[in-house]
Amino acid sequence: QHKHSPYHAFSTTAQQQQQQDLSTDYAFEFKSSNLRFGRGVTAEVGADLMNWNAKNVLLITDPHMVNLPPVKNTLDSFAKNGVRYEVYDQTRCEPTDASFMDAITFAKSKEFDAFVAVGGGSVIDTAKAANLYSTYRDYELFDFVNAPTGKGLPVPGPLKPMIAIPTTTGTGSETTGVAVFDIEAMSCKTGIANRYLTPNLALVDSDNAQYQPNGVVASAGFDVLCHTLESYTSLSYQDRSPRPSNPKLRPAYQGANPIADIWCRVALPMIQKYFIRAATDSEDFEAREQMQFASCFAGMGFGTAGVHLCHGMSYPISGLNHHRDYVYRDYEHLEHAIIPHGVSVVVTAPSVFEFTVDAKPERHRDSAVMLGVNENDIKLTDTEHIGKRLRDILLYYMDALQIPMGLEKCGFAFSDIDALVQGTIPQERVTKLSPNPINPEILAKLFENSMAYNK
Repeated sequence: QHKHSPYHAFSTTAQQQQQQDLSTDYAFEFKSSNLRFGRGVTAEVGADLMNWNAKNVLLITDPHMVNLPPVKNTLDSFAKNGVRYEVYDQTRCEPTDASFMDAITFAKSKEFDAFVAVGGGSVIDTAKAANLYSTYRDYELFDFVNAPTGKGLPVPGPLKPMIAIPTTTGTGSETTGVAVFDIEAMSCKTGIANRYLTPNLALVDSDNAQYQPNGVVASAGFDVLCHTLESYTSLSYQDRSPRPSNPKLRPAYQGANPIADIWCRVALPMIQKYFIRAATDSEDFEAREQMQFASCFAGMGFGTAGVHLCHGMSYPISGLNHHRDYVYRDYEHLEHAIIPHGVSVVVTAPSVFEFTVDAKPERHRDSAVMLGVNENDIKLTDTEHIGKRLRDILLYYMDALQIPMGLEKCGFAFSDIDALVQGTIPQERVTKLSPNPINPEILAKLFENSMAYNK
């Protein structure tokens, strides 16, 4: 007899949901950047731009990275190949609507014909937005933003060529068509998701992964971990509705599928082997290089399958903190409060996967094993036990890497739960991919159970 998770009474099954709507999808589409891996491969960026016949390039980075070797090496390659360029270095860590608009305005000020992003996910997402709105100049910011927050219009066509040069071991933004930002007035995150935003090329240079402090590696790595777990456990693409009336309307995040599964199953064992090493020893080049690979592989997984509740619930967590004072370790150099994206995502993960285990117990069990749980210690017929073992292994990683053990450690209280729920409800792009459907009551229970964890 199967033992169900404590959330079972609140849930309806995916099968019941499908019976209510027979217009589910029957196809999925895989899209990723061209990826080039190699130590020192940043040196090739100038030749790539000349091969594309780029005449006026906009390099986008941030105030910290602009002074570090990844940008210097990029500019050296530009000079060697005669690339004409300008630099925008005001990207905000965890971008906002205002910071997106600042970059967009800069991009519109000149006729740039190619974009290069050197930095982490914030920089790459900002470059995607600058490329999009400087290409299609007559559109307003919220025209392409995901519904219901924005209008959710499809991007009309291709953008200008873009190269991403990631410098963090996380986000996977170099592989996806997604750009995420905070709306400060609404205290929540949202995003733009369309395949046309995907960079044409990503130069994954292991030299560039060596300039992150350990706290940044920890946060970025938990983003990778949750990308993988959420993709692997998401609603199947065949259960997602509605079926698009036109292929261009098929969302970037389509649900679990055989190709995404492969990349998730590659990334999880890499995380188990290298994550803690990478985030605790800044001299461990191998571990940081391997986490950079894991980020890309997870990106190819979630870039087509999508994510679900951990990400959907993270958006109001980070958004509400804009008006507070919490700053995660190694981000003290910023002049604003910040719960980094990976921290805001993983802080609810132990509770989320206890909830979703009912829908896909075998995948939750596989995930726990790939993260280090002994497979002989988990019974496939006991879903409650599977959920607890996955919860425990996540808490082990969080504790080992000094992640706040619950929302209370980030400055939240039970009185914040209603605002957190209200900030999650609009995130339908991702929450609808939960393998167990959710409602406000379930979300409130998940936030409540994420307030404090016992080790």
